Amino acid sequence: MTKVFENVKVSVALLLSDGLLDDPADLVAILEQDPPPAEVLLVDDRGPEASLPPALAELPGIDRVVHLPGTYANRAARYNAALRAASGDYLLVVFNGAKQVTLRRSCIRTLVMAATRHEPVSMVYADYERIEADGRRHDVHLLDWHEGRLRDTVDLGAVLLFPLPMLRGVGGFRDEFKTADLYDLRLRICGRRPPAHVANRYAGALYTVKAPAKAHNVFDYLLADKECQQEMEVALSAHLKRIGAFLTPGAHVQPVEYTAEEQGAFSECVASVVIPVNNRPEFIGRAIESVRRQTLPAVEVIVVVNGGASDPTADAVRRYMPDGEDYQPDAPPVRLIVLDVNNLGLCMNSGIAASRGKYYVQLDSDDRLKPDAIEKLIAVFDSDPTIGMVIGSYEVATLDDRTGEITPNADIPVVTHDEWTAENGRNNLLRINGAGAPRAAHIKAIAEAGWFGVNDDPSCRNYGEDYDLVLRVSERHTIGRVWDPIYEVIRHSGGTDHSIDQATIDRNDNAKDHMRLAALQRRRKLNGKSTT
Repeated sequence: MTKVFENVKVSVALLLSDGLLDDPADLVAILEQDPPPAEVLLVDDRGPEASLPPALAELPGIDRVVHLPGTYANRAARYNAALRAASGDYLLVVFNGAKQVTLRRSCIRTLVMAATRHEPVSMVYADYERIEADGRRHDVHLLDWHEGRLRDTVDLGAVLLFPLPMLRGVGGFRDEFKTADLYDLRLRICGRRPPAHVANRYAGALYTVKAPAKAHNVFDYLLADKECQQEMEVALSAHLKRIGAFLTPGAHVQPVEYTAEEQGAFSECVASVVIPVNNRPEFIGRAIESVRRQTLPAVEVIVVVNGGASDPTADAVRRYMPDGEDYQPDAPPVRLIVLDVNNLGLCMNSGIAASRGKYYVQLDSDDRLKPDAIEKLIAVFDSDPTIGMVIGSYEVATLDDRTGEITPNADIPVVTHDEWTAENGRNNLLRINGAGAPRAAHIKAIAEAGWFGVNDDPSCRNYGEDYDLVLRVSERHTIGRVWDPIYEVIRHSGGTDHSIDQATIDRNDNAKDHMRLAALQRRRKLNGKSTT
């Protein structure tokens, strides 16, 4: 029988943080909920002999606070202490460790209503309001949950409501994790039952978080420490095994095979470098020059301009073609395709379909290949016939728009994507947004995997086509690696990773999460598991 909202008992788990000691307003907001919680489990990490601070002991409603002093190894151990002591029907977990989290008066009532309406439910999460250091307020609209939300950066907010039997049934938080505890919990609990999401359109945020938003940085995941990355990998691998989507080392891998006639066709051109570009005449020459400097001469450049006949990039490319002022008859040939639709998948598929090489090599119009890049990529392909794609390593540099000077970015190390291990890289890729660069692949393997998407996947808008292809090729073939830096990513003011607003971030995350969702279905099928 569905519970009456007012008769539901809710326990609240809250950490006794430095911020709460300085200002008990967040605890007051919990005690003044309508209706009030049955108990507030206040976890105190100052040692087992610690007593409730006087500033808190005199608060109205403090009789509902259960003080849990102790010495705890980490965050997971603190919340597990609250879980053991809880007596309610639900446990509301407030992640207030390093930030102020203030509940609106109707927060618990709303969350319980959502949980009741969606029974059985794994948990309930909600949109919130963020307060910046300068007092500015921003609504944070979270994404609706689905099984493909495997990123370890998915934001579910700072307040989660769990049915107590459900949380205890999965064993609570795994306190062997220092940082992956919440990621692991949501994978385990949402793998059993879907969560409910309370969204906000206007004045509907259930709580506020006082913490400045960190500026978006596409390289954030590269800066996470090794131990954190390994914990996340362990959590994801266990989840994929539970749901039948884990790919064991070497499983389903097959060689890329050619007839003698096919192989003979590559005598003059082994690799085709395809460069999609839109309105970047000032960059394209540098990219072309980096191909012309390759130590392996049997290559070609195919530039696909998708801005139509009026795009000035086309004329910049023609300088390197016969009769152009920068043409060199002994240099790798430069070919031009002009399209009038700005669609990256269309560009890459068109360039690959026109290519003469055995291998496709990625190059963005504003980046550069190191001189030995293609030689090192081909050497890896030659080492194993099951390798369908090779992913390299790259350096990040910054272009000064005024002087044209390119300076290495000392804050970002050489990007090697260590998570691309031979044993588990194709599984671990499901939790991160980056697939490494440059990427090179057998053109035959690209065709067999279904080519690049052409904005025909959910939420994909010239984003994620390459990530999706890596996922699909990795399910059929080995992914080889070049650990030396063979590519330069050049950041500049006009780059697509600068000044990204939240709506664009969400759209991009949605695109890749839907690709992950499709990958789970394919992997279950490969493993002979049900996809329903």
